Amino acid sequence: MFDPKNYDHLIGLAGFSDQLLKNHFTLYQGYVTNTNKLIDILEAMEKEGKYATPEFAELNRRLGWEFNGMRLHELYFGNMTKTPTQLQPNSDLAQKLKVNWFNSLENWEKDFRAMAAMRGIGWIDEHNTGHFAGATPLLVMDVFEHAFMLDYGLKRADYIEAFVKAIDWSVVEKRLG
Repeated sequence: MFDPKNYDHLIGLAGFSDQLLKNHFTLYQGYVTNTNKLIDILEAMEKEGKYATPEFAELNRRLGWEFNGMRLHELYFGNMTKTPTQLQPNSDLAQKLKVNWFNSLENWEKDFRAMAAMRGIGWIDEHNTGHFAGATPLLVMDVFEHAFMLDYGLKRADYIEAFVKAIDWSVVEKRLG
């Protein structure tokens, strides 16, 4: 079973109202609760041998949604800080962004902001789709409306700017492994 992590240390984060953050933490806690409930239900169904039922299949699909919602929020809140750090230009991550992936940090940032600003939903797509198997998310930004509408309305670019100013690059660099 999973316990919700506490992100109250982010209260007072520049660019994010306390109410928006508290609402977002509550949403995250709902994903944790629903993940645990689904695990309980699925384990009970397994004990009853209900593997081949449509209900078992659908609940497993729903578990993907709830679990990924929980995990992505943990990564999102985990790479934010009230005392943002800078991406060190000579770090392994910066070098990979520049040399292997985008040719420059400026190109990476343009791409990141463009992906975040594109019309659509969520984390590129829904919680349970659009994720590459075996990939380790390095920098996670929530662009579902609940992450910004209370503070920014339809001004997603302003939210993106606030998020970029709150990145804890030391956490992101550690995720590179």
